[in-house]
Amino acid sequence: MNQGLALEIMLSGKSVLLTGPAGAGKTFVLNQCIKLAKYAGKHVSVTATTGLAATHLGGTTIHSWSGIGVYDSIGNNFVDHMAKGRREIIEKTDILIIDEISMMHDFRLDMVDEVCRLVRKNDEPFGGIQIIMSGDFFQLPPINRGDTRAGGFVVNSQVWRELDPVICYLHEQHRQDDEQLLNILNAIRAGDVRRHHAELLLARAEEFPDDLEQLTELHTVNVDVDTMNEAKLETLEGDEVVYSQMTTGSENYVETLQRSVLAPANLKVKKGALVMAVKNSPERKYVNGSIGTIIDFEPYTDYPIVKFKNGKEVSMVPDTWELRDGDKKRASISQIPLRLAWAITIHKSQGMTLDAARMDLRKAFVEGMGYVALSRVKKLNNLYLIGINQMALKVSEEAQTIDAVLRVKAAADAKRFAHLEKKAKERAEAPEQTPATDKKSGWNKKIAKMRQTYPNAYRPWESDQDELLKQEFQQGLNIAALSKLLGRHEGSIKMRLQKHFGDDVVQE
Repeated sequence: MNQGLALEIMLSGKSVLLTGPAGAGKTFVLNQCIKLAKYAGKHVSVTATTGLAATHLGGTTIHSWSGIGVYDSIGNNFVDHMAKGRREIIEKTDILIIDEISMMHDFRLDMVDEVCRLVRKNDEPFGGIQIIMSGDFFQLPPINRGDTRAGGFVVNSQVWRELDPVICYLHEQHRQDDEQLLNILNAIRAGDVRRHHAELLLARAEEFPDDLEQLTELHTVNVDVDTMNEAKLETLEGDEVVYSQMTTGSENYVETLQRSVLAPANLKVKKGALVMAVKNSPERKYVNGSIGTIIDFEPYTDYPIVKFKNGKEVSMVPDTWELRDGDKKRASISQIPLRLAWAITIHKSQGMTLDAARMDLRKAFVEGMGYVALSRVKKLNNLYLIGINQMALKVSEEAQTIDAVLRVKAAADAKRFAHLEKKAKERAEAPEQTPATDKKSGWNKKIAKMRQTYPNAYRPWESDQDELLKQEFQQGLNIAALSKLLGRHEGSIKMRLQKHFGDDVVQE
C-alpha cells in the first residue's frame, strides 16, 4: 500500500494498524494524519509506547495518557480515582495515536481499552475512539521482566480481535537505495539470512572509513556510549562551552519529558566536536540524525555553528520539546537540538536516518536489535562493523508469523479501499492545507476597549512582570488579585501560570 492511500483510510475514520519495514515512512504518514485531522477539528491524542518515540510526534506515553502507569491490571473503582483532567482528555478524544506498537504488551492494550470504555461509558472498542497504531513487529518487542506480568504482541489481545483494524502495510522504501543492503534487511525479516548475506556484512568489519573521527558509532548499552563521547570531547583543544536547558511545567512532568529528549540537559561541546541533530529543522536544513562538526560559535549569543555533511552551515538556535496530554501542555524543554555524536545507543537511534555509521553488534541481546541498527543507514558502503553476534541477525519467529497474516489482510484491505486512491491523488496534487487566519477589522478597537479594564492586555510579558507573578502566586495571591495587580485578564494569568508551573497548577 502507498502512503497516500494509507493516509486517506486513516482520515476516513477507520481504526488502523500502520506498519511496514524500517524506512517505509510510517512517521511521515502519521504526522500528515495528525496535522490534517487537527485541521478538520478533531481532538487527536498522540501517544507512543516509549517516551522517546512520543517526543518524535510531540505526544506522551500511552501509559500516562490512559492512567494505567506501571500497573498490570485495572483494579476495582480504577476510574473513580482518576483525576478529572485525565477523564476529560479521554472523553473528548476523537483519534488516539499509539506509535511503536510492537513494544506494547497485549494485556496493556486491553487495559487501555477497558479504561476508555469505562470513562466514556461506551462498550465499543476503546469507547468508540478511532485508534491508529503504528509500528513494525520486527523491531524491538515487548520486554518481559521476571517480577512483572508477562505478555506478548498486541495482536494477541482481546480488543485486537474485536477492533479488527484495517492493515495499512507500507511497501515503498524511502531510506535505503542500495539493493545489497535491502536484500540483507529483507533476509533478516524473513529469517533467511544466507551465507552470502553474512559474508557481505562481515566484509564491512574489514573496512575502515577515511574519516573515522567523524563517524557515529552505534552501541547496544549506554555505558559504552557515554564513555566514548566523554573521552573524545576531552581530546579536543579549546574551551568547553555549556548550554543549559530551559524548562516549563511541574518538576515531575519535566523529569518525564527529559527522559525522552535526546538533547542533554547540559550540552557540553567544543570547537571540532562531532554532533548530531536530534530534531528536524523547520527550514529543512537538517533532519533528526544529521551529523556535522562544530566549526565556530556565533558572536554575542555563543550559539554553535555546525557544518553538516550535506554541506550546509547552520547556526543552531534553541528548539523546544513539549509533553502534551491531549490538548494540554504539561511541560516543555528548550535546548540546542544537538548531542555529541561519536556514539549513540541503538535504542535511541530508532527512527533516525544516518548518513553513515560504525556499529558494535557484539553485545546485541534482543531479537530485532541488529535489524534496527543496520536499517539506520542508506547504503551498505556507509556501514562499518566493529563486530557482530548471531543475535544481531535474528528477529522474532512470532513476528514473522504475524507479518505473514498482516500481509494477506493488508492486500485485501487495499482492494477494499481502492476507491480512495482517486482522493489520495487529488490531495497529493492540491495545495497544502493550513488553518485560515481570520483578521477582523475591529480587532484594534476590541483591544483598546479591553485595555480600559486590563491595561496590559495582549502586551508582551516583561521579565520583571513574570518574576512578580511567580513570586506573588507562590506567596498565595489568588487569580483575581493577580489579575488586578498585573493589569491582565484572569485567563491570561492562568495561562502564564500554566506555562511556568504546568497545567495542573490552576484548579478549575
